[in-house]
Amino acid sequence: MMQLSQRSQMLVGLGLILLLALTRGQHFASVDHLPSASWAVFFLAGVFMRPLWSFPLLFLEAVLLDLSYYDWNLAASHCITPAYGMLVPAYATLWYAGRRYARLHQDRLASLGPLLLILLAGAFVSNLFSSGGYYYLSGNFETTSLTGLWARIEQYLPGKLLPLLGYTGGAAVVYTLFRQFKTYQELSRT
Repeated sequence: MMQLSQRSQMLVGLGLILLLALTRGQHFASVDHLPSASWAVFFLAGVFMRPLWSFPLLFLEAVLLDLSYYDWNLAASHCITPAYGMLVPAYATLWYAGRRYARLHQDRLASLGPLLLILLAGAFVSNLFSSGGYYYLSGNFETTSLTGLWARIEQYLPGKLLPLLGYTGGAAVVYTLFRQFKTYQELSRT
């Protein structure tokens, strides 16, 4: 089971807020076109953050970043469509997947298997909500079909998986180093 102190959760939360601000779209703080960390932020919030309010807080940040970036007319025609609401279940899926993994986590290498499985399953379902929602609800497609949806999944899912795996892998390395440092501190006190 993943358990962090309240202080550590606060630091992780601040880091996730900053990461989302730096990588979501081409916003004011975007750093040289870093890949979007949105999916990873919601997954990692599920893993590390115990308070339930962490999800709506991060979602509100994402919405405010989107609204601050887009000219309202452009946003209404492209990004902020009736499909935008599908980001709630899309991100909630990743957040929930993170919470599921946190319950299974053990500080052992064998935890990487469940991590990868849960991460990929959560990403696939999240993509069904986000890409499928946009495809069916945005009004930007004259005709829709399951074949068309599958083509969108094939087109967009791989590009979303790479940053998700990269940011999650980076977080796993930082977490492992943090745990090793804590263990070293405890051993040096005895």
